[in-house]
Amino acid sequence: MKVDVKTLEGKKVTWRTATQPVGSALRITPGFVATTADAELGVETSVTARYVRDEGRYVIKGVTNTATRDDVEVNYPTVAKVGMQAIVQAAAVRCIFLTLEEESDPKAVWLSVDQLTTAEGRILPPLVAAEVIKRGGSALRMEVVELLYGSAALAGLPPAKRIQHELGIPHRTASQWIIDARKAGRLDGMNYNAGRPAGA
Repeated sequence: MKVDVKTLEGKKVTWRTATQPVGSALRITPGFVATTADAELGVETSVTARYVRDEGRYVIKGVTNTATRDDVEVNYPTVAKVGMQAIVQAAAVRCIFLTLEEESDPKAVWLSVDQLTTAEGRILPPLVAAEVIKRGGSALRMEVVELLYGSAALAGLPPAKRIQHELGIPHRTASQWIIDARKAGRLDGMNYNAGRPAGA
């Protein structure tokens, strides 16, 4: 899905717009407007989302749908086909940033989760994933769990599934590592509620 993402003020999203710290290592853009056009449906949709700390994720605050063809009426059946949560998920990864260097270094390079994601949909290189599994309760493991959990939870995706997929571990192990990371204070400001309906 091709999504144009801007700040709430209409500026390009960059690491400089990521002013909200989340967890111990992530920085996010506090809110965004994501716009996409569905040629088949004949509708352009703009979704406004803001990070809400109590929810621990980006929350949809507004939606605008505009017909892009004369034969399309913007009505309930048409709008019901617009995947608002999918738009948020596609946009959020471009608004979550981290650095692999010292944060205090003014020359540190900040990358978005989108920039780290490969064509196969993976964030971690296989060698890093293998190292995380091999080492016990290492700082590297906590950093990776924070990154994977945050990139999923903030976008409204299931974090345990993301961790399982990236690291090739069972659900039980992923769940335990999430518990460990939360106890270590690595997941502050990030939550995922499994019972939340899609699009909510």
